[in-house]
Amino acid sequence: MIKKQKELKKKIKTSKENNKKSLKKASVVSASKANKAQTMEELLKQTGYQLHGFKRGDVVEGIVSEKTKRSIWIDIGSKTEGIILEKELKTARDFVGSLKIGDKVKVTVLQPENESGQPLLSFRKTLSTFVWSDFESKLKSGQPIRVRGKEVNRGGLVVDVKGLPGFIPASCFSAKLTGRMNDLINKTFEAKLIEVDQEKNRLILSEKQVSEPELIEEQEKLLKQIKNGEIFDGEVTGVMSFGLFVKIQLDDKKNDQKNKKIDLEGLVHISEISWEKVEDPSKFYKSKDKVKVKVLTLDKKSNKLNFSIKQLKDDPWKEIKKKYPIDKKVKGEVIRIAPFGIFVNLDKGVEGLIHISRVPAEKSIKEGDKLDCFIESIDTENRKMSLGLVLKAKPVGYK
Repeated sequence: MIKKQKELKKKIKTSKENNKKSLKKASVVSASKANKAQTMEELLKQTGYQLHGFKRGDVVEGIVSEKTKRSIWIDIGSKTEGIILEKELKTARDFVGSLKIGDKVKVTVLQPENESGQPLLSFRKTLSTFVWSDFESKLKSGQPIRVRGKEVNRGGLVVDVKGLPGFIPASCFSAKLTGRMNDLINKTFEAKLIEVDQEKNRLILSEKQVSEPELIEEQEKLLKQIKNGEIFDGEVTGVMSFGLFVKIQLDDKKNDQKNKKIDLEGLVHISEISWEKVEDPSKFYKSKDKVKVKVLTLDKKSNKLNFSIKQLKDDPWKEIKKKYPIDKKVKGEVIRIAPFGIFVNLDKGVEGLIHISRVPAEKSIKEGDKLDCFIESIDTENRKMSLGLVLKAKPVGYK
């Protein structure tokens, strides 16, 4: 391998020397024809030499020509080889360690030339692809990854995962660390990835899968017994912007210990919390709240449970037309105002829209106001309701 690298490096060096000789020869030719060439364009045309110019932000492909502990040189076809900044090497040790002389990489030009005439380069875009591919690989293999604790929130511990934010739910810590997450701040430890979503920039990990593998094995066996549609009593273990983590308990009937309970955790996505519009899950539930959940799906690849809370409650839109027939007068509260109209809440999970064209110009309305309305139309398929204002003195043409 070392021999091949030396040979490749020698070829690159030879190529560079040949380019310099060609340039020198071109200079001699250009000198003899300088009296004939009137412009730089004519001069370049005579010599056949091509200049490669780069500007800030250009993404180009280059070849690793030299690598040391403090720098990496990339041949991008410019007058001199470009260099990767030292501080970038420190934040990308794994990626840098995987690079070999002769490797092709895509780099971004940060500065076409520094004081020494060298292009300053960055491989952050390449690094992002490398890092997320590495996460996917570790998710599939189950290989642990080192993380560093950053801060404790209401649902668990936020960690640093190779420069990206990750999250370990409170229920994904071993019994030894439960209630002691503060001890892990600014400390490194091993955890396993249990969810990787580059599109949402989401990394979910489990410390328990590293420190308590026997328990994880028991949980995986119990997961196979769960069926879609089953209902369980659960406890909220984490509240996140995208939903709730809920813990349920199952009896380990195959275990010799009587009444031994095994905890299993699943996610209630934000869309499955309530029939109402949910923008902030923390306004509906908090950690340690008791809830009933319905099993929606079990992802067999990741052994991840997906729950629903709202499907155990009556859908207010199921018989909406019986409760709210056309022209019925209703009272509601203004919950938000948009450029195109006013949203009015009539009941839990039921809101209607008063189009802006139906609001008199002199009428002043703000959030929290109670309004007398009537039902104009209902679209059950799209769960939309149009409302009209009940006015004491109706404008001409207004119903």
